[in-house]
Amino acid sequence: MSTTVSVPDASAALHTQWSRLRTWVGDVVDDEVGGSPSVLDGWTVTELVAHLGRAMDALAVCVPLPPETVPLTLGEYVGQYAGRAQDIAQTTRDLAAEIAGDPLRQVDARAAAAFAKLDELGPGDLVVQARRGPVLLSTMTVSRVIELVVHADDLARSVRRARGTGAGPDPVDPGALTLVAQVLLDVVVARGGWSLEVADARTWVRLAAGRVPYDVDVLAEALHPQYTSDAVPDLGRMLPVL
Repeated sequence: MSTTVSVPDASAALHTQWSRLRTWVGDVVDDEVGGSPSVLDGWTVTELVAHLGRAMDALAVCVPLPPETVPLTLGEYVGQYAGRAQDIAQTTRDLAAEIAGDPLRQVDARAAAAFAKLDELGPGDLVVQARRGPVLLSTMTVSRVIELVVHADDLARSVRRARGTGAGPDPVDPGALTLVAQVLLDVVVARGGWSLEVADARTWVRLAAGRVPYDVDVLAEALHPQYTSDAVPDLGRMLPVL
């Protein structure tokens, strides 16, 4: 079953996930782990934190478009990430260097600007111009929730690896994780027409975001067929979504 997320619901999820993640970063990410390699190849933990500001800034720069503008779907919008991976990585490194003097204050400022823009544009679901094309405001906001959930998980795993121990409380909000898992499944179902449901949200999000290698057994843990007579299809050619 596909999920339609309203602007107010997407906004609430974004606020909740941001608050949880920001508190965690302030408590857990220190100078000792900041320079350590993250679980994303070529990125340090500090650069990954800087990327949170970049992700929120993408919402802050949105502007309204004429209502007759045809928006991209969520799948079309996030599907552009892979082709711009090198550009995103370089932009993130540049931003991390730019805000190195006071990174958290700079990231906070970008998040505040994003939420102010969301309040200004909402609660109606108008079409806005985003960095990668026209999208509905709800789509843009959901894409920011995806960014925060995926990178919160990246950061937790990165800090755990750097310290060799736990990474404190989970920075991923359960409600936001559920939302992200469902909308990423919706993208896949829209492309293939299967009847699937999320069985393990964290595993599915990691598969959909390319954080773990694709494996049919892992997929079978992450997704279940809606009807017991069906099977989970091989999604190897469709993953990762991001």
